[in-house]
Amino acid sequence: MIIGIDIGSTTTKAVSIVAGEKIQKIKTKAMDAVTSATGAFGKMLMENDYKIGDIKRIMITGAGASKIKNDLFGIPTQRVDEIQSIGIGGMFLSGEDDIVITNIGTGTAIIDARKGSISHMGGSGVGGGTILGLAKKLISTSDFNGIMEQAELGNLNQVDLNMEDIMDMDLSFLNREATASNFGKMLDTARNEDIAMGLVNMVFQVIGMLSVFAAKSKRTDRVIVTGNGSHNPIGKKILDAITVMYAVHFEYPVDAEYTTAIGAGLSYNREM
Repeated sequence: MIIGIDIGSTTTKAVSIVAGEKIQKIKTKAMDAVTSATGAFGKMLMENDYKIGDIKRIMITGAGASKIKNDLFGIPTQRVDEIQSIGIGGMFLSGEDDIVITNIGTGTAIIDARKGSISHMGGSGVGGGTILGLAKKLISTSDFNGIMEQAELGNLNQVDLNMEDIMDMDLSFLNREATASNFGKMLDTARNEDIAMGLVNMVFQVIGMLSVFAAKSKRTDRVIVTGNGSHNPIGKKILDAITVMYAVHFEYPVDAEYTTAIGAGLSYNREM
């Protein structure tokens, strides 16, 4: 059995891999990389009644992987490049071997994944961390679930400048409700809920447009969305609106938030 662990900046995910297939998955939170990795590993063992002797190797990746200098619990522990992990995991979950992957986490990475070739196309510092940081300053909260609850009740017309605010007709394929400028209106009557919705909208519109550019550069109309942001219901609606405008479809594999951990675990067999 191989254990793949993705040590993120706030959340760590682990999966067990047997015979090239994902078996179990778990998630933990800790700010310290060593605590997070060992905690995820221990939780995996305890919740699934695994024994130390069952584990052949631990494959680690993510922002905190560089902090792990030695083998964990005496088991051979190997670091895997995060971009490679995302690519391998994305191809496995999508069942495709030539895809563009947008991995949404604290920031966003866009990957060109093909059989035998995985490369970083680019990305952005815009992601979940952007929402948290700006929300802390603008609406005095850094609780992500709370931000999303407020955003559900928000009205973008209070904060965003739309095409209808500056033009009397549609412009090309852009309708009058399309965003002309994120936070370009910002009325004095804007509530915290409106600002929360504006933040989520801005982040996912940026991610969506970068993804469109990447997909079109590869002459594809599909993008596989992975990472923590892949299961954000508001974000999905925003990306759906981008699909309508640009005919690039966003797809969300099952267990997409575990993509990187899965890819790390599967990379062992690819190296053998």
